[in-house]
Amino acid sequence: MTGTSALLEAIQRAERAGEESVLATVVKVEGSAYRRPGARMLIPLYGGTVGTVSGGCLEAELAKKAWWFTEAGVPRVRRYSTGTDESDDEQERSLTFGLGCNGTVHVLLERLAPASSSPVVELLQQVRRSQLPGALATVISTYRNARVQVGDRLVLEPSWRFAGRLWHAELEEAIRRDLAEVLSRQRSELRVYSDARGDIEVFLEYVAPQVRLVVFGCGHDAQPLVRMAKMLDWHVTVMDGRTHFARPERFPEADAVICATPGEAPLSLDGAVVLVMTHSYSQDLRWLHQALQSSPVYIGQLGPRDRTQRLLAEIDPQGTSLPGLDNLHYPMGLDLGGDTPESVALAALGEITAVLNRREGGMLKHRRAAIHPIEAAMVRTLDAPQAEKLADQG
Repeated sequence: MTGTSALLEAIQRAERAGEESVLATVVKVEGSAYRRPGARMLIPLYGGTVGTVSGGCLEAELAKKAWWFTEAGVPRVRRYSTGTDESDDEQERSLTFGLGCNGTVHVLLERLAPASSSPVVELLQQVRRSQLPGALATVISTYRNARVQVGDRLVLEPSWRFAGRLWHAELEEAIRRDLAEVLSRQRSELRVYSDARGDIEVFLEYVAPQVRLVVFGCGHDAQPLVRMAKMLDWHVTVMDGRTHFARPERFPEADAVICATPGEAPLSLDGAVVLVMTHSYSQDLRWLHQALQSSPVYIGQLGPRDRTQRLLAEIDPQGTSLPGLDNLHYPMGLDLGGDTPESVALAALGEITAVLNRREGGMLKHRRAAIHPIEAAMVRTLDAPQAEKLADQG
């Protein structure tokens, strides 16, 4: 179990044991960093950490000091540099890891108590249950004596219902509008809300649902693909019309293994990643037809190009449009050159990941732009009446 699944399971274990834990969340990145804002790690009272917030350079430091930093029970943001440790300031050097990556990572640390609810944990659980996205606003810096404090949150649930309060009506109204925009655009943003007394920095996080993968075909090459997909923390359903293939013991990691009549999948394919790889022309014909009549975010067809073109000619001989046609990839996968089941799985999952991240999937050494583009924080200035009210309240 990996990713959010492992994190939520670890939080539940701590709750059942009646123990506190510390949740570390990357809320801001400047320059180069291994993980992006929204990466999380749990630091239990006993046992090892769960999840990562860096490439391995920050985890031990956080595990050692997180409990001390949050001793007062108040969320805190710690700043860590991955640049060189050339500063003359001893405190500055203590927060620099000398990696030469020239990046700065801001990590929010907060206690999770078993007797109290956590807005972030509740949202993660809601998104996991509903398989719908949500959005979360977290205050990460404020000016002195502001009523809004670091760690304060406003939640936009998958049902589009808001939860939580920030105790400043004007500021909350602005953040509600921006959270709705983040959820619609499906992209996290950093925003600064400026008023007469100073700036309030807020991380607006898009919380994506689990990738839902549906694999039509339970052959030998589907087995490593399912294992790798679960390593990515995807929700995986495997389906085949042949009872001797569609057996749970062949896919112990899968969330569901279904034997169904070809072309009659008993679940929605809209918004899912769909792979058709039964190695049976008649089954592929019917499963691909069903996928093309739906709206998956990705459809991959295994096999040579001319075979898929024959399938398409039979499915739609008149050349009329099908809803899923624009998202069809054939032959599926990146051009890696391998021919083992494992390399085919790697090629397919690589292409899917690129598509989901709106990337081309080429070699990074040929990429001109930054691997993770750095976007400047958007500044929103409250209008004069709002600013005056906010200053009075502060």
